[in-house]
Amino acid sequence: MKKNKEKEKENHEEDVSYNTTTKRKSEKIQQQERRSIDIESYNQEEEEEDIKEKIIDRMVDRNYNTSNKTEQGTKQNSVLPSIENRTIYDLQTLLSQRQDRLWSVLYERYKYNTSIKRGQDFLLNHVDSKLSLVVMYVDLVGSTKMSMDLPVERMAKIIKAFSHELSSVVKSYNGFVLKYVGDAIIAFFPSSFNKYLSCDTTFLCANSMINVIENNINPILEKDKGNYPKLAVKIGIDEGENLAIQYEFDKSAPIDLIGYPMNVAAKITSLTRPNKISVGNNVYKLLHPSLQSKFYKMKIKETEWKYIDLENNLPYKIYTINKI
Repeated sequence: MKKNKEKEKENHEEDVSYNTTTKRKSEKIQQQERRSIDIESYNQEEEEEDIKEKIIDRMVDRNYNTSNKTEQGTKQNSVLPSIENRTIYDLQTLLSQRQDRLWSVLYERYKYNTSIKRGQDFLLNHVDSKLSLVVMYVDLVGSTKMSMDLPVERMAKIIKAFSHELSSVVKSYNGFVLKYVGDAIIAFFPSSFNKYLSCDTTFLCANSMINVIENNINPILEKDKGNYPKLAVKIGIDEGENLAIQYEFDKSAPIDLIGYPMNVAAKITSLTRPNKISVGNNVYKLLHPSLQSKFYKMKIKETEWKYIDLENNLPYKIYTINKI
């Protein structure tokens, strides 16, 4: 009887020892797995940050080496959802859909379906409210001379093509068209959630607009030089608070924006050279350093510029693109 008890005790101790050893091994394996996951996660985050920078450089640099396109495209597709939940549109995607449509507009009586409804719907929820926005003015260069030299029907086709194609670029960057003012487009990008991201996105959008003009629209127009001139644009951007106003009580009444940034952006555009982008100091200081390096401070005569920086009461600084 005594021997049986001693044997049971020994068996119990062996079981306890085995369970303890097994538990330790299991904990060690789990620690190794967690360490492996942490290393893998860290490497993935590093790779994603590297790809983010490459995407910005690719969208800004029009001289991007096309030999990297396949490799970049593969990486880009896997990373897009993680970049601040936004969609980045490759330049080739923006260009590829336009030339056939533009040709149809000029020669086959195709009609654009351009609307500001999307922007109006957004503003309808903010009537009589102040909004932090990045405002962008896009002005067609030389439209006055074109209106004198071209038949009105031909001029109308140019304005329609210009307005529609560049509005589609705004939409592709999740921006909104506020309105069309003759030969100009006024667009806005909400900036209250992330001003840094909004300013970067607006600049990338403006850069893509110039690419669309130079590499997509003008090649079509050059095929018929006797009837259509080459186009160029000037783009001005500023950021700040604006008020959404509706002139009538009817919900279908147009909604407009008023504010200091609206006026500044319009004036900045008038001082900008063809196919260049200029930004106010409120935008410049929020741009990514890699984008800031592409700008230089614009020298303006006192007689041409009366706008004041509301933060320090000094003349408001403007920066214009040195190279795209």
